[in-house]
Amino acid sequence: MQRTCLSKLLSIMLLAAPLAAKAQIYEISGSPYDTEGAPLPQYINTSAEKVILVDPREHAWGAYERNGKLKRWGIATAGGAKCDDSDDSCHTKAGVFRIYSLGNSNCVSNKYEGAPMPYCMYFSGGEAIHGSSDVQFENISHGCVRVHIDDAKWLRYHFVEGPTMINHFRGTKVIIKSY
Repeated sequence: MQRTCLSKLLSIMLLAAPLAAKAQIYEISGSPYDTEGAPLPQYINTSAEKVILVDPREHAWGAYERNGKLKRWGIATAGGAKCDDSDDSCHTKAGVFRIYSLGNSNCVSNKYEGAPMPYCMYFSGGEAIHGSSDVQFENISHGCVRVHIDDAKWLRYHFVEGPTMINHFRGTKVIIKSY
């Protein structure tokens, strides 16, 4: 009985192998790699380095290659005009920064009672780009830039460069546009 099942499984695998080798991968509309129609420019001047651009007005982030082309983009929730736990502004600082510290899926906030910040990428003081399940077309964070968890993971492991001796301890450039 086991031998018959194993034989049938092997036959199916051998028949399917040529089909898998000919399979094509298509990007579909809605793919993070489909940059046409993005609320960000298709090209920016990156001075030949990778750049993450965050636009709080558009509630969007974009990853730009060294040649200035937009590679991937997504929704971003930046800091709110007023913190929900005080009368202070929580706007994310606008300006040009560098990634100086990287975390993994277990990254948590030291300031906000261990709030989860998966795949955190710190760029200014306690402000980071990180994954969240609460990403909205509204700026409501305490100053960090929230992106979808899959986007944060991609940025962290496939795009962002942390500070190293090779890049003269200058991590990936982060540009936060003004509100």
